[in-house]
Formats: sequence, structure tokens, C-alpha cells
Amino acid sequence: MSGTTDITWRGLSGLRRLLGALSPRGVVRLGAGLGLLLRAFGGRRVKAAEERCARALGVGAGEARRIVRESYANLGRSAAEFLSANGGGKVSSVMTLHGEEHLRRAFEKNRGVILFSGHIGNWEHGAALLSELGYPMNAIGAEQRDDRVTSLIEELRAARGVTTVGKGLDLRAAMRCLKRGELLAILIDQDVRDRGVFVPFLGMPASTPFGMLRMAARLGSVVLPSFSLRRGRSAEHDLYILPSPWEEGAPGPGESMEEAMTRCNDLVSGFIREHPEQWMWLYPRWASAGVV
Repeated sequence: MSGTTDITWRGLSGLRRLLGALSPRGVVRLGAGLGLLLRAFGGRRVKAAEERCARALGVGAGEARRIVRESYANLGRSAAEFLSANGGGKVSSVMTLHGEEHLRRAFEKNRGVILFSGHIGNWEHGAALLSELGYPMNAIGAEQRDDRVTSLIEELRAARGVTTVGKGLDLRAAMRCLKRGELLAILIDQDVRDRGVFVPFLGMPASTPFGMLRMAARLGSVVLPSFSLRRGRSAEHDLYILPSPWEEGAPGPGESMEEAMTRCNDLVSGFIREHPEQWMWLYPRWASAGVV
């Protein structure tokens, strides 16, 4: 284990204890400050984020700088909220659900429901809210460099009633929860290199995971878009569940995987364009395509 990894873990452990003693407002204020501190020492990563923001949104350098700065602050707020486990309080006290009727209708099929989204707002809060409201909630997990951080993420999710399933692109565990008629959340704005399809994302080709559509086709699960948004710079949020892009809840046999995932990417891209400060621009979304 590297010294840098160990220092990061110690820092997270200490920060978690500090955040647990703060109010929700105090948590987001400290989180925003930490996010901006990360930006201050980001160097080339910050410059790259600003360049991809400018290119994807077609904005000038000054506007891209403002968007990315606020993006770092929002990432800090969301990370702090997640680490603090909302101060032990209910997520429903700070987050409002919109469009639950689409979710209820999807559950009536009893074939499992797939929610897709992106790294927008506080996506972990969204999963926690649905669990709190009584939905059997599962989320795809990603391996971190430090196994202790991976375990911490799983622990914090479990404390909110969210089960972490699979590792990365392992679909077998994900399919098991859908077979039980449960809810599965997947973030599709991730570069999966040659394991995805290359379709437009914010107008530029990007490797996009398509496993959720394979599962939906095999199991008959309903696919729904879902987006978490923060209200300004506050500790309050909204979670939106939208109707499925398909009348039957999933793509039909006449639609290619590229066409279907373009629909999904277009929905995520639309929310990002409306709320660019809440997306994670520091992530090299288009790396495999060699665009940015």
C-alpha cells in the first residue's frame, strides 16, 4: 500500500468524524470548501476539465472556468454529505421526489426496474431516498484503488439501505436483484473503453456501457431515467424520475444498441446542459474516443 493511499485513508477517516458533528448546512459549507481546495491543487486536471467543458458546451474560457469551479464545489458538497450519512437524519428531510408514479407503474410488471443516471447532483442521496421510501435499492459498485475506501462506500450505502451489487461491469449480481423484482441504479456517464458502444455524449463520441439494456432485454425489466439535482448551493435536493424512453419500458428488437444508448445519453446530456455546474467535469469522459 502506497504512502499516498494511506494518507488519503487517514484523511477520510478524520473527515468522517468531523462531518458527523456538523449540521447539514455545516456539512455542505465544509464540503464546498474542500472541493475548492481540491481544485486549487488540481493543476493539469483542472485545466483539462475546463477545456472539455468549453468544448462540450461551446462556451468561452471564462464561463468554462466558472462552471468547473462550481462543479468542484458541488462534488465536495456531495462527498461530504455522503461521508456524514446526512448527519444521521432522514434523506427525505432534505430531498423531494418527483415522478414516483413512473416508478410505481414500472414495479407493477414485477420484472425489476433499472434506473439510469449520471454523476449529477448528489446521486448517492437519490439512491438513499428511494430506499428510505421502501424500495428495494441496489447500486452498481466500482472498485477503488484502496480496498478500505471500497468497503467504506459499501458500508455507507448499506447504512442507508442501499446494497452494492457487482463490481464494475459484472452483470451477474445485478441480474440477480432484478430477477427478485428489485431496483437497480446505474451511472452510464462512464468511459468503459472497448467494452462499450461509441455514441454521442454532449455531442461528442464516448464509450458508453450498455449492459443495462442487455439485462432489460433478457429479463423484461423497465428502464427509467433518474436525476438528482441540488437546489443552488444548499443542502436541499430534488430527485426526478422520468418516463421510460420506450413505450414498452425497454428497446424493441428493431432498435440497435447504438440507437438505444444514444437515446439514454441524450437524456443525461440534456440535464447536464441545463445544470452544468452539477456534473463532474473532472472525469475524462471522452478519453477512449480521443476527443478531449
